[in-house]
Amino acid sequence: MNLSIIIVNYNVTELLRKCLSSIDCFVQNVNYEVIIIDNNSSDASWQDLITEFPKFKFIASETNEGFAIANNKAVKEAVGNYILLLNPDTEFEDYDMTEIIDFANSRENFGCLGVHLHDAEGNFLPESKRSVPDMFNSFEKLFTSFKKNTSKSYYRNDIGEYEVAEVDVVTGAFLLIKKSTYVEIGGLDEKYFMYGEDIDLCFTLVRKNYKNWYYGKSSILHHKGESTVKDLKYLERFYGAMQIFVDKYYKKQKPIQYGFLYAGLKLRHTLEKNKRKRDSN
Repeated sequence: MNLSIIIVNYNVTELLRKCLSSIDCFVQNVNYEVIIIDNNSSDASWQDLITEFPKFKFIASETNEGFAIANNKAVKEAVGNYILLLNPDTEFEDYDMTEIIDFANSRENFGCLGVHLHDAEGNFLPESKRSVPDMFNSFEKLFTSFKKNTSKSYYRNDIGEYEVAEVDVVTGAFLLIKKSTYVEIGGLDEKYFMYGEDIDLCFTLVRKNYKNWYYGKSSILHHKGESTVKDLKYLERFYGAMQIFVDKYYKKQKPIQYGFLYAGLKLRHTLEKNKRKRDSN
């Protein structure tokens, strides 16, 4: 089998239904399977999809252990040569998977691949292609703007939206990787509950001399943020994930950079938290 598509669901039945319908429609001429793992959703309506999509495999987790653990569990069940980690709030728009897999097969030391993501208004999502966070681009990303990042270094604005280029980091909303490579590097780091695990996986590949690719010739819709409640718990998880990353790769190896990153994360987290509190009053 060529491809195993892995989707982690949590209380987003309608978005998941659209995602699965788009797979049914657009993933053609590829021998594939779809594995959906539900992370103990409080909304049981996802179970209706089992009969709606009988070709797909559904797994129910008894507890919500986080995004990384759920993906790793599902990958153990997968039989495809390639794994596609896919968010439930995405939708395919064209018949590009054969082309994408052919491209991956043609690359030496292929690590992982991401595509051009856009939101429901057609706006390009810059996290589609990124650099590994370091002291310089992280500071620029954290403090350039609260609403829109204009960093040229972190979001690789030197690469056009529709280009094909080697990059350090792609988003876990659509991440293609060989199953053998995924197993070799140990999958997603399970210390991350949600957020940051895709950056960590990509950086692990780079450190092992694999090459990661941004494939801008293919595009998918990402209903960004609609599967996540942007509350204070979200902030804790997001900045907690970033802290795990800098602790893991900078605390011992680059203590000076670590000091700046740690201080920057704490300051930005505090500013964001205070802003949300003010907006809610």
